Amino acid sequence: MQLDNKPSTASVLGRGVLAGLAGTVVMTAFQKLVEMPLTQREESYAPADFAEKLLPVHPTTPAGRQRLNYITHFALGGMWGTAYGIAAANGLRGQKAVNTVFAAVYTGDVLLNTTLGLYQPSEWTAEDWAIDVVDKYVQAQATGAVFDRVLDPARQS
Repeated sequence: MQLDNKPSTASVLGRGVLAGLAGTVVMTAFQKLVEMPLTQREESYAPADFAEKLLPVHPTTPAGRQRLNYITHFALGGMWGTAYGIAAANGLRGQKAVNTVFAAVYTGDVLLNTTLGLYQPSEWTAEDWAIDVVDKYVQAQATGAVFDRVLDPARQS
Protein backbone atom coordinates (compact mmCIF):
# COMPACT_ATOMS: atom_id res chain seq x y z
CA MET A 1 0.00 0.00 0.00
CA GLN A 2 1.38 3.36 -1.06
CA LEU A 3 0.70 6.34 1.18
CA ASP A 4 -0.43 9.57 -0.41
CA ASN A 5 1.47 12.56 1.02
CA LYS A 6 -1.17 14.93 -0.30
CA PRO A 7 -2.63 17.02 2.56
CA SER A 8 -6.28 16.49 3.37
CA THR A 9 -8.87 18.87 2.02
CA ALA A 10 -9.79 19.80 5.60
CA SER A 11 -6.16 20.71 6.30
CA VAL A 12 -5.93 22.90 3.22
CA LEU A 13 -9.26 24.60 3.98
CA GLY A 14 -8.25 25.17 7.61
CA ARG A 15 -5.03 26.78 6.45
CA GLY A 16 -7.10 28.89 4.08
CA VAL A 17 -9.24 30.12 6.98
CA LEU A 18 -6.10 31.05 8.94
CA ALA A 19 -4.67 32.84 5.89
CA GLY A 20 -7.99 34.67 5.47
CA LEU A 21 -7.92 35.82 9.09
CA ALA A 22 -4.34 37.05 8.63
CA GLY A 23 -5.38 38.77 5.40
CA THR A 24 -8.18 40.49 7.30
CA VAL A 25 -5.69 41.77 9.88
CA VAL A 26 -3.64 43.25 7.04
CA MET A 27 -6.71 44.77 5.38
CA THR A 28 -7.91 46.25 8.67
CA ALA A 29 -4.49 47.79 9.34
CA PHE A 30 -4.41 49.16 5.78
CA GLN A 31 -7.87 50.67 6.21
CA LYS A 32 -7.11 52.26 9.58
CA LEU A 33 -3.56 53.45 8.83
CA VAL A 34 -3.64 54.28 5.12
CA GLU A 35 -7.02 54.34 3.38
CA MET A 36 -9.21 56.03 6.01
CA PRO A 37 -6.73 58.84 6.77
CA LEU A 38 -6.43 59.51 3.00
CA THR A 39 -10.14 59.35 2.19
CA GLN A 40 -11.44 60.74 5.50
CA ARG A 41 -13.98 57.91 5.44
CA GLU A 42 -15.60 56.90 8.72
CA GLU A 43 -15.52 53.28 9.88
CA SER A 44 -17.92 51.07 7.94
CA TYR A 45 -20.50 48.98 9.70
CA ALA A 46 -21.33 46.95 6.59
CA PRO A 47 -20.27 43.67 8.26
CA ALA A 48 -22.59 44.33 11.23
CA ASP A 49 -25.41 45.27 8.84
CA PHE A 50 -24.85 41.97 7.03
CA ALA A 51 -24.94 39.95 10.25
CA GLU A 52 -28.05 41.72 11.51
CA LYS A 53 -29.80 41.08 8.19
CA LEU A 54 -29.06 37.33 8.28
CA LEU A 55 -28.99 36.45 11.97
CA PRO A 56 -31.30 37.05 14.92
CA VAL A 57 -28.74 39.32 16.55
CA HIS A 58 -29.30 43.02 17.14
CA PRO A 59 -26.88 44.71 19.55
CA THR A 60 -28.42 47.40 21.70
CA THR A 61 -25.26 49.36 22.49
CA PRO A 62 -22.61 51.00 20.31
CA ALA A 63 -19.98 48.72 21.87
CA GLY A 64 -22.08 45.66 21.05
CA ARG A 65 -22.52 46.80 17.45
CA GLN A 66 -18.78 47.39 17.12
CA ARG A 67 -18.06 43.88 18.49
CA LEU A 68 -20.53 42.38 16.02
CA ASN A 69 -18.91 44.40 13.24
CA TYR A 70 -15.43 43.03 14.00
CA ILE A 71 -16.61 39.46 14.55
CA THR A 72 -18.43 39.49 11.23
CA HIS A 73 -15.54 41.28 9.49
CA PHE A 74 -13.14 38.52 10.54
CA ALA A 75 -15.64 35.72 9.87
CA LEU A 76 -16.10 36.97 6.31
CA GLY A 77 -12.32 37.24 5.93
CA GLY A 78 -12.03 33.62 7.06
CA MET A 79 -14.54 32.66 4.38
CA TRP A 80 -12.48 34.51 1.74
CA GLY A 81 -9.55 32.43 2.98
CA THR A 82 -11.60 29.26 2.60
CA ALA A 83 -12.11 30.17 -1.05
CA TYR A 84 -8.34 30.52 -1.41
CA GLY A 85 -7.91 27.12 0.27
CA ILE A 86 -10.33 25.58 -2.25
CA ALA A 87 -8.31 27.08 -5.09
CA ALA A 88 -5.08 25.77 -3.53
CA ALA A 89 -6.57 22.30 -3.03
CA ASN A 90 -7.20 22.32 -6.76
CA GLY A 91 -3.62 23.28 -7.59
CA LEU A 92 -4.07 27.03 -8.07
CA ARG A 93 -1.44 29.18 -6.37
CA GLY A 94 0.14 32.61 -6.52
CA GLN A 95 -1.16 35.61 -8.40
CA LYS A 96 -3.45 33.51 -10.59
CA ALA A 97 -5.15 32.14 -7.46
CA VAL A 98 -5.38 35.57 -5.81
CA ASN A 99 -6.97 37.14 -8.89
CA THR A 100 -9.32 34.22 -9.55
CA VAL A 101 -10.51 34.03 -5.95
CA PHE A 102 -10.83 37.81 -5.71
CA ALA A 103 -12.93 38.00 -8.89
CA ALA A 104 -15.27 35.22 -7.79
CA VAL A 105 -15.64 36.21 -4.14
CA TYR A 106 -15.81 39.97 -4.70
CA THR A 107 -18.49 39.56 -7.35
CA GLY A 108 -20.46 37.28 -5.03
CA ASP A 109 -20.02 39.74 -2.16
CA VAL A 110 -21.40 42.66 -4.14
CA LEU A 111 -24.27 40.61 -5.61
CA LEU A 112 -25.28 39.12 -2.25
CA ASN A 113 -25.17 42.44 -0.41
CA THR A 114 -27.08 44.12 -3.23
CA THR A 115 -29.73 41.38 -3.20
CA LEU A 116 -30.07 41.80 0.57
CA GLY A 117 -30.60 45.53 0.08
CA LEU A 118 -27.39 46.43 1.91
CA TYR A 119 -25.41 47.73 -1.09
CA GLN A 120 -26.58 50.07 -3.83
CA PRO A 121 -23.61 49.93 -6.21
CA SER A 122 -25.48 51.82 -8.93
CA GLU A 123 -25.30 54.82 -6.61
CA TRP A 124 -21.63 54.43 -5.70
CA THR A 125 -19.16 57.05 -6.83
CA ALA A 126 -15.89 56.13 -8.50
CA GLU A 127 -14.24 56.77 -5.12
CA ASP A 128 -16.66 54.39 -3.36
CA TRP A 129 -15.84 51.67 -5.91
CA ALA A 130 -12.10 52.31 -5.63
CA ILE A 131 -12.17 52.13 -1.84
CA ASP A 132 -14.20 48.92 -1.81
CA VAL A 133 -12.11 47.18 -4.48
CA VAL A 134 -8.72 48.29 -3.12
CA ASP A 135 -9.49 47.41 0.50
CA LYS A 136 -10.75 43.95 -0.42
CA TYR A 137 -7.93 43.38 -2.93
CA VAL A 138 -5.42 44.12 -0.17
CA GLN A 139 -7.14 41.40 1.86
CA ALA A 140 -6.98 38.97 -1.08
CA GLN A 141 -3.29 39.68 -1.71
CA ALA A 142 -2.41 39.26 1.97
CA THR A 143 -4.42 36.04 2.21
CA GLY A 144 -2.63 34.60 -0.80
CA ALA A 145 0.78 35.67 0.46
CA VAL A 146 0.24 34.17 3.92
CA PHE A 147 -1.13 30.93 2.50
CA ASP A 148 1.53 30.50 -0.19
CA ARG A 149 4.54 31.61 1.85
CA VAL A 150 3.68 30.43 5.36
CA LEU A 151 0.81 27.96 5.53
CA ASP A 152 0.91 26.05 2.25
CA PRO A 153 1.18 22.34 3.10
CA ALA A 154 2.90 21.72 -0.25
CA ARG A 155 5.87 23.81 1.00
CA GLN A 156 6.14 21.67 4.10
CA SER A 157 6.27 18.29 2.39
